[in-house]
Amino acid sequence: MSASNRAVSLSSLCVFLLTISTLATPSTSAIDSFVFGGCSQLKYMPGSPYVNNLNSILTSLVNSAMYTSYNNFTTIGSDPQDTVYGLFQCRGDLQGNDCARCVAGAVTQLGTLCIDSCGGALQLDGCLVKYDNTTFLGVEDKTVVVKKCGPPIGYDSNTLTGRDAVLASLGAGDGGPYKTYRAGTSGDLQGVAQCVGDLSPSECTDCLGDAIGRLKTECGPAAWGDMFLAKCYVRYSEGGVHSHSGKDNGDDNNNDDEVEKTLAIIIGLIAAVALIIVFISFLNKLCESGKGGK
Repeated sequence: MSASNRAVSLSSLCVFLLTISTLATPSTSAIDSFVFGGCSQLKYMPGSPYVNNLNSILTSLVNSAMYTSYNNFTTIGSDPQDTVYGLFQCRGDLQGNDCARCVAGAVTQLGTLCIDSCGGALQLDGCLVKYDNTTFLGVEDKTVVVKKCGPPIGYDSNTLTGRDAVLASLGAGDGGPYKTYRAGTSGDLQGVAQCVGDLSPSECTDCLGDAIGRLKTECGPAAWGDMFLAKCYVRYSEGGVHSHSGKDNGDDNNNDDEVEKTLAIIIGLIAAVALIIVFISFLNKLCESGKGGK
């Protein structure tokens, strides 16, 4: 067996084991809750240099997540089309082990969600993982990717005043050193905001300002709200903000729930098929190896 084939076998086995562990221990933690995911339409050819470069990037992301909450990597290809850019970022209040677990889970899900896609992004409640063959590092992007609003509470002046105070504190920060992750409270209301680590302080402020403005306008006097842009997000709620999967209100949000359930089913089916294929391939390689040794 050639060195490249051995590398493929090891890579497949790692993915197999990681997927097995993920399926065998269903997550009940909010950090693994699905927020959004997407894949580029451009595909790479199996066996191309892009595959090795992508595997290198994803491995670096998972390894780095044990030691830091944000990092980005670039693997330069011999051709520009084979260059891969990638980053991960964990929610600012996560510890190292939780961050690493979240990133590993996101990478595994991307492997089944974005098969053969040159680019993919997955936002879980606790972390973001993104890669592409077109650079996005250091590029401000205020595209709305997810908007969720809670049930209307009416124009209660006290509640709205508290909401506006929380959102203002998230946008301005606490006056100390620049932080990509921010948390604030006002009475029973809590809020969090975060920018992706490749943005400058001024770009982060601009992105959060846009997210806060959209949240106020599009959610109005809602009990809670989530606004995820491509490079930042803002969330607020009473008593916590980390998962609203069961609280959506209105037709749009009900549709979001159905999409998420459907996506979860599809990911599960794809993962099951992938497991069978990888397992059969692994057994075949073991048989070939045994025959070659005779």
